[in-house]
Amino acid sequence: MAELWKSLPSWVRNIVVPILVLIIAWNLIWFVVGAVASLVGFLIKALVLVGVAAGVVILVKKAAKS
Repeated sequence: MAELWKSLPSWVRNIVVPILVLIIAWNLIWFVVGAVASLVGFLIKALVLVGVAAGVVILVKKAAKS
């Protein structure tokens, strides 16, 4: 691996490789952000669904009593 690195021209080592590393890091960061955001969105939807279901159960029980 060191031989491959040393065989690259200096402009590739100093310009192209850092740009590629930044692009890959940027994509990984946004992948993680997207995964976390989708998980939070799913949890919010699940909580809303549980709340609506609880409200329906309460209303049905009240209607059954009267």
